[in-house]
Amino acid sequence: MEKNQIFEAVIEDMSEQGEGIGRWNGYTLFVKDALIGDRIEGKVIKAKKTYGYGKLTRVLESSPFRVKPLCPVASACGGCQLQAMSYERQLRFKEDKVRNHLVRIGGFEEKTLPMEPILGMEEEREGKRGFRYRNKEQFPFGRGRDGRILYGFYAGRTHSIIETEDCFLGAPICRRILEIVRLFMEEYNISPYDEICHKGLVRHVLIRTGYHTGEIMVCLVINGSELPHEKTLAERLMKVEGMTSISFNINQQKTNVILGTRMKHLAGKPHITDKIGSLSYQISPQSFYQVNPRQTEKLYQKALEFAGLTGRETVWDLYCGIGTISLFLAKEAGQVYGVEVVPAAIENAKENAVINNITNAEFFVGKAEEVLPDWLKRHPEASADVIVVDPPRKGCDEKLLHTMVHMEPERIVYVSCDSATLARDLKVLCGAGYHLEQVQPVDMFPMTVGVETCVLLGRK
Repeated sequence: MEKNQIFEAVIEDMSEQGEGIGRWNGYTLFVKDALIGDRIEGKVIKAKKTYGYGKLTRVLESSPFRVKPLCPVASACGGCQLQAMSYERQLRFKEDKVRNHLVRIGGFEEKTLPMEPILGMEEEREGKRGFRYRNKEQFPFGRGRDGRILYGFYAGRTHSIIETEDCFLGAPICRRILEIVRLFMEEYNISPYDEICHKGLVRHVLIRTGYHTGEIMVCLVINGSELPHEKTLAERLMKVEGMTSISFNINQQKTNVILGTRMKHLAGKPHITDKIGSLSYQISPQSFYQVNPRQTEKLYQKALEFAGLTGRETVWDLYCGIGTISLFLAKEAGQVYGVEVVPAAIENAKENAVINNITNAEFFVGKAEEVLPDWLKRHPEASADVIVVDPPRKGCDEKLLHTMVHMEPERIVYVSCDSATLARDLKVLCGAGYHLEQVQPVDMFPMTVGVETCVLLGRK
């Protein structure tokens, strides 16, 4: 195969990133936007010795799972990889992804894998399942070729902004807020950020919405220490119903990381409040908080069930964020300790404990792989009945895994947003005295290839 060569293929499988996988004369091709069951015509855009990448040019025969995307830029935008696939088939795709990682990377037997069917979304919105679920979105700002200020999302694997008026995964109010910001920038000649020359002021606009409370937060990420006419912008935004918090974040680094370390509060409160179950949580711009509140409650209920608490247990919640899981567990535990590396998140966690009248939760700032061993040195008698981990995509630090094993908890509950690193870590834990008892995938991110998984490990 050569670049620009035209081919026909039947899509027989899909990659973990949502690309269709087909073969032409024995040559494997990965084709974006092609679905399992499609018969397609495509053009080779990159050719290697045994496989290549293709661009979908025409669907010759549609897959039975193909549906019309709700979003007009779903194909160009890098946010939704699966919007052209029926929701039921998305759930099967994600189950297969988790199972394949556990078998291929974790080394578990597929026949004996204790895996439950994925928990999908039930509520209908916009006439379809799996839309309008996100409570947080980050919109990059830039300039179009005609010089206009625009906003949207990055195209897949690039930093080219695909302009969009509305994201169908997020709250409809985002559209109005973004237009207020754009018109403000045009009126006062405030430039959007240019990544190439590292000039311009407004980089991103972060919007959070409280699903249960209706509260709204807006945070502008700027490449500078001041925002001209900031009071005018704050006054305009505060007229939006539900607006509760307005701030800006200072990020003057030439980096792909969205948020910087410094914050400036402009109007309203420094946080918004939302609920999971009966608990209320204060959320700041830098806080980690699950983006799908309806599915988060299912996920945390499953984590609570796996923890098997009776009211006497000591629980460690590592990578605890603003204390969402910690406080969920504290209702049923004897004592909960939470560890998180972000100081602002720990402050939120402590405040969240107070507003929920929870007195049996204590929180520490630092890396879990450093805080836990240090605690054990100072408290050699310390123990844990249950350890809960909810690490970032890269998974747990290997040192932390060994510390967890050393503490010999009866149960480990592992919550993961990346089933590949989950499988890697489970292999370590199951090789050191634990066994896999239950696996529960949860669809936290409909229309995308992402999937959350909650796992219970028991001590042998």
